[in-house]
Amino acid sequence: MQNPFESGHIKNYILLYSSVVVIMVLFFIASTLFNEVTVAEKKVFPTQSKESNITTVKNDKKIMTNIDEVNGSRFKLMPKSY
Repeated sequence: MQNPFESGHIKNYILLYSSVVVIMVLFFIASTLFNEVTVAEKKVFPTQSKESNITTVKNDKKIMTNIDEVNGSRFKLMPKSY
């Protein structure tokens, strides 16, 4: 194998390396220039009053009691344990 320093091939390696670095720098500059930064609006969620929370809790309790009446239990056990 020939020594690249003696045969003059080192210029090709340096040119290849420098061209790769230049391309990387150009892509970095292009990505920072053409990248559009969008500002997201702050989301505001409606708050419920205490009265509406109380009614939903009461409705949930009614539903849970109906489930207990139909199934006898909220959880169904497997017929065989593993």
